[in-house]
Amino acid sequence: MNLIDGKAIAARINEETRERVLQLKRHGVTPGLAVVLVGDHPASIVYVRNKDRISQELGLYSRKVELPGTTSQADLLRLVDELNRDPQVHGILVQSPLPPQIDEPTVVRNLDPLKDVDGFHPLNVGKLAMGDPTALVPCTPRGCQRLLLESNVPISGAHVVVVGRSMLVGKPVALLLMQKGPGGDATVTVAHSRSRNLPEITRQADILIVAIGQAQFIRAEHVREGATVIDVGINRINSPSRPAGYRLVGDVAFDEVAEKAGAITPVPGGVGPMTIAMLMANTLQACRLQTGLHQPASPTNPSIIP
Repeated sequence: MNLIDGKAIAARINEETRERVLQLKRHGVTPGLAVVLVGDHPASIVYVRNKDRISQELGLYSRKVELPGTTSQADLLRLVDELNRDPQVHGILVQSPLPPQIDEPTVVRNLDPLKDVDGFHPLNVGKLAMGDPTALVPCTPRGCQRLLLESNVPISGAHVVVVGRSMLVGKPVALLLMQKGPGGDATVTVAHSRSRNLPEITRQADILIVAIGQAQFIRAEHVREGATVIDVGINRINSPSRPAGYRLVGDVAFDEVAEKAGAITPVPGGVGPMTIAMLMANTLQACRLQTGLHQPASPTNPSIIP
């Protein structure tokens, strides 16, 4: 069994990003990322802090905007409009989840699609479906693809089974891996919690990508011997012996599935670090799209200086 080390791969990609930021700065351009946090959701606070820290470490201009949980939708949309018009900001991320008084799809639709580094705006989703290389692709699906590429897992011609159909991971990763060209050309099946005979479907997979949001849902019976397993899930389960009182696990029962898998990502330390690395790469791509310093991205070279 080969353990796919997302931390190590993300570190290499971040180093590439640092070099490309320096190249952009020689053109007189500093890529800028604004992250907006509404409220005090504990996990969101940690995510936003990490994104802000890493973007600064890589040389990006970073702006962290923290708003109270009582912020109205109108006030948030005004802020989004200001960031859309700010030439220092090339990428905007509004951290989820948002408080109940705010309609998240409305916020996403009001983002400038060229600054939508989460890749959730309908224009970017449509571009991804069409195979348009200027699409800003959601960070976690893009991170899954890069993990496979960097680990030399054959994608072309492989049967990929995706468990989960959300717009966050399941649908975009399916579109990404079935597109023509490097990093694509897979045969993709999308399954979910209501799929009949799920173990029979997942056992057909050369590559199994799991994003169903249920702790340790995928067991050994779901996995074909030698398959590559990408576990996108992250869940807290009680563990009184731990100082925090819980431990983090994925959507895959790691210990038993690792006995059968040819390669597998751990949780934590697998997909998670890749998501932030792809956010930084998306910010570079967004900067190039807005400044004209852009050539079409590819999975193995997502940001190219002409």
